[in-house]
Amino acid sequence: MNYPDKVKIVEVGPRDGLQNEKQTIPTDVKVELINRLSETGLSVVEATSFVSPKWVPQMGDNTDVMQSITRKEGVNYPVLTPNMRGFEGALAAEAKEVAVFAAASESFSQKNINCSIDESLERFAPLMEAAKANGIKVRGYVSCVLGCPYEGEIAPEKVADVADKLYRMGCYEISLGDTIGVGTPLKAQAMVKAVAEKVPMEALAVHFHDTYGQALSNILACLQIGISTLDSSVAGLGGCPYAKGASGNLATEDVVYMLQGMGIHTGVDLDKLAAVGRFISQHLEREPVSKVAVALKSQCS
Repeated sequence: MNYPDKVKIVEVGPRDGLQNEKQTIPTDVKVELINRLSETGLSVVEATSFVSPKWVPQMGDNTDVMQSITRKEGVNYPVLTPNMRGFEGALAAEAKEVAVFAAASESFSQKNINCSIDESLERFAPLMEAAKANGIKVRGYVSCVLGCPYEGEIAPEKVADVADKLYRMGCYEISLGDTIGVGTPLKAQAMVKAVAEKVPMEALAVHFHDTYGQALSNILACLQIGISTLDSSVAGLGGCPYAKGASGNLATEDVVYMLQGMGIHTGVDLDKLAAVGRFISQHLEREPVSKVAVALKSQCS
C-alpha cells in the first residue's frame, strides 16, 4: 500500500467537539484547551464558531476566545463562519482562516440551515469574495457524505458535485464529513474516489464520526487511496445535534496512535495530547472516549 509519509491532523475539538455540550464551558477553559492543544505538535486547531448564539449558545464567546488564546507560530486557528455576519465577526477577531459548510443531502440542508444546497452555496459567494479581498483562506465542509438521517445512503456523485462547487468557489481544502457515522471502508473509498475525479486528492480531507465504530477503518481505507489530511477531536468530543444517534467524533489520540504505529509522521506528541484529553474530560466530568487515552491512563496507574 502506498500510504503517505506524513499526515496533517485538523483538531476540531474546541469547536465541533464542544459546540453541542449542554453545560456551559467557561471561556478560560476553552482558551486553555486551545493553548494546550497548540503545544502538542498539532498544526491546525479549529478554535470556535461565529454563528448566532441563538442557535449555538456554547460558541457565544467566540470573540473573547480568539482574543485570549496564545497564537503559536506554525499553528492555524480556523473558525466556522456560516454567513457574512459570521465572517465579519471573525475578521474583527483577527481570524486568519475560516470555514464554510454545505450538505450533500437536500433534506439535511433544509432541516439544518433551512435552505437548499444550491441556496446555501449562493450565500457563500459574498463571503468568498470578502475572504479573498482580505487574504483569508477558506476551508469547505461537506456533511452527510456517506449517509443522511433523513434520506439514507447518499450517492458519491452528489458529494462530488457539492465538493466541486465549493472548490471552484475558492475553498483551498474540502473536508468530507460522515456526519452520522454510518460509513464503512469500501463505501468511504468509493466516495473519496468519486470526489477526487473533480477535486484534487491533495485538496481533500476526511472527517469520520465513530457512531458504529468504523472511523479508524474508514481512515485507513482512505489513506490507501491518497488522503493525507484528517479531522479528529481530542478525547472523542462532539457529535451532531441534527443527527440522532451520532455519538461523536473520532478521538485524535486514537488516530495518532494508529498513524505512529504505521510509521506515518504527524508531528504530534501522543502523551501530551492524551493529557489534554484528560484535562477537558475532567471539566466535562466524564472519561475520554478515546481507547488509547484510557489505555495510557491504566498503564500509569
